[in-house]
Amino acid sequence: MDEAGRGPLAGPVVAAAVLLCKSPPAGLGDSKKLTAKTRARLEGEIHASCAFGIGVVGVEEIDRINIFAATMLAMTRAVELLCEAVGVDVAETLIDGNLTPDGRHPDWRWPARAIVGGDGKEPAIGAASILAKEYRDRLMVKAARTYSHYGWERNKGYGSKEHMEALRTHGPTPLHRRSFAPVAQLEMEL
Repeated sequence: MDEAGRGPLAGPVVAAAVLLCKSPPAGLGDSKKLTAKTRARLEGEIHASCAFGIGVVGVEEIDRINIFAATMLAMTRAVELLCEAVGVDVAETLIDGNLTPDGRHPDWRWPARAIVGGDGKEPAIGAASILAKEYRDRLMVKAARTYSHYGWERNKGYGSKEHMEALRTHGPTPLHRRSFAPVAQLEMEL
C-alpha cells in the first residue's frame, strides 16, 4: 500500500492497495522516479493483472480530521476495497513509510508492516504507489478544467509559485485545504 497527496494544498489524499498477480508487471517502483509514460503503461498492466483497491478522502474530511487521520482513513478504505475485490481479508499489508493505520484508525483490522522506502523495495508497494499517483493526478487534471488559474494540470495541487500566485489573486476554491497553513493564512488576509 501507498498514498499520494499528503502535501498538496488542494485536492484529496488517495491510497492504493495492490495484491500482485503471479507474474507482476516488470519495472514496478517508486512512482515519483518513473516517467509519466512508464507510470501510465504500468497502471494499465496493474489494472489488467492485479487486484487492487483505491481509497479517497476529500478536502472537507481532510480539513475536519487532519491530513494524518485522512491518510490513515484512505489506507483503510483502500484495503477494504481490495478485500472486497478478492473476497477475503489480506494476510498482511506492506505500507510505504514508517507508520501504519494499525491503532491509528478504528476500522483497521489487518496485520501491517511499515517499510521506509518501500515503494522502491517491494513490488506490491511500488504498484500501489503508481496507482495512487496516477488516480490522484487524473483528479487534479480534471479539476484544473474547472479551476484553470491554479495550474493543477502541472503542479497537482502542490504549492508551486504559479499556484501560490493564483491563490493570492483568485482566492481558494472548494478544493483547497483550508486547514493547511498557506491557505488558512491567505484566507485571514482576504
